[in-house]
Amino acid sequence: MIPVCLAIGGSDPSGGAGIQADLKTFHRHGVYGSAAISLLTVQDTNGVREVQVLSSRFLEDQIRPVLADFPVAAVKTGALGNGENARSIATCLEGWPGFLVVDPVLAPKSGPALADTSTLDGFRPLFARADLVTPNLDEASILLGRSIRTAREMEIAAAELLGLLGCKAVLLKGGHLGGSHSPDVLANADGIRLYPSVRLEASHTHGTGCALASAIAAFLARGMDLRVAVGEAKNWLTEAIRTAPGLGSGNGPLNLLA
Repeated sequence: MIPVCLAIGGSDPSGGAGIQADLKTFHRHGVYGSAAISLLTVQDTNGVREVQVLSSRFLEDQIRPVLADFPVAAVKTGALGNGENARSIATCLEGWPGFLVVDPVLAPKSGPALADTSTLDGFRPLFARADLVTPNLDEASILLGRSIRTAREMEIAAAELLGLLGCKAVLLKGGHLGGSHSPDVLANADGIRLYPSVRLEASHTHGTGCALASAIAAFLARGMDLRVAVGEAKNWLTEAIRTAPGLGSGNGPLNLLA
């Protein structure tokens, strides 16, 4: 039987991020993708113009039938809109035995926020349930209340986030670090693991966080060890960035079929 993943997040009509990117990524990595929508956006490659957050009741009504009907092996969450939606998802997942990957999408590169950062407490039950949380440096700075400027500071921050969020593992992404390298840092009960990489000179990187978290969720659903899954997903993402199709007049989408 083909593994099943459920993506919970926002809709991107340009198809490069959000639920659309999640489903493409699931398909590319050999899992069946299902989806529940938490918010709607008006956006293209130049940024997000408008966000409409759906109610937590409606979100729950989407999630529960899928979990009851399908053997969902992994859930991946993205932009949720507010803490109430995050809390509702955690409630829906009570007693569910699969993997949970949380991409704590708080704000796009441009445009209105995709989560209400004043209600981050609502995210804590979801973080505590997560097998992996994948913040970028901006999101980690919001969660920790300080900036992170070096690879060494990333290692310290990843370990601190592991304790603060109560999750099983944290993957701190270094795409916003600057310089010639773009390292990621994984922290879990086994310690710290660094995934070094050389930064690609690329102008089309829309949806990288969504794609990486979804690829990891797909690999976990297929039975892969977390550390291996992160490495495989990062290698694929590098190729997806390198071979981006060049669509759009702004920050365009990746080649999610890489």
